[in-house]
Amino acid sequence: MRQLLRKIRATGRVAEPPPERPDAEMPDKARELGGSVQIRHVDAGSCNGCEVEIASAFGPVYDAERYGARLVASPRHADALVVTGPVTRNMRMALRRTYEAVPEPRLVVALGDCARNCGVFAEAYGVEGAVSDVVPVDVEVPGCPPAPEAIVAALRGLTGR
Repeated sequence: MRQLLRKIRATGRVAEPPPERPDAEMPDKARELGGSVQIRHVDAGSCNGCEVEIASAFGPVYDAERYGARLVASPRHADALVVTGPVTRNMRMALRRTYEAVPEPRLVVALGDCARNCGVFAEAYGVEGAVSDVVPVDVEVPGCPPAPEAIVAALRGLTGR
């Protein structure tokens, strides 16, 4: 036991260097949030591929919470909305009301190709349009589905960490 304690004392703390800051410029509204962002996820009609990647981004491997991004259950507690999927006719009003429930300054992240430009669901019968057709979008994350690294990088751009 003493040998182990001597070794710990001689070695000191050893940790990985922190990852580099994201290249993306932080939106002006994100500067007001002070380094942490409470996020409300809205599924506007996706195939759930993006939701699996969001779960990975907040899981133990990528751990988006260490950069100040946290999922919350209510839009009234949120600073930002992460919207996945194209906006369907049934979700148009619900997305609009959720957006209005988020206090100012609010941010909207369109996550995935379907949220950005309807993706494979373009011109489908039940699709109203992209997220930007219903609410103003501040950040877009491309991909079908986007990789967890891209999601974490976008969230780091919001928190500035």
